[in-house]
Amino acid sequence: MSPAKLKSRKNKKKTQHTTTSPHDHSAELKRLSRIKGQVEGVERMILDKRYCPEIVNQIKAIRSALKSLEANVIEGHMRNCVKQAITSRDPATVQEKLDEIVALMKGTGI
Repeated sequence: MSPAKLKSRKNKKKTQHTTTSPHDHSAELKRLSRIKGQVEGVERMILDKRYCPEIVNQIKAIRSALKSLEANVIEGHMRNCVKQAITSRDPATVQEKLDEIVALMKGTGI
């Protein structure tokens, strides 16, 4: 299959999700800004030819911060989007949200 068709297929899949009111993740922007600063710091460390273990320690800190951000976004999804699906009492919508959570937990994405 051509790359264009694959891309088109992926876009179609993304738009098939049941629309629920999107959760406001603006509280995560401060955390994301901090992570950007950490990444820029690693770039400076590399340019300054800093000691390898120091760079690796900063990379580990970034990974930890990203993992925490991911957990917060998933929690928001569960407390808002999934809760909204459950209260809708629509079995198909509930199943879709449960499938999303399973995919996220398995790391396969949605």
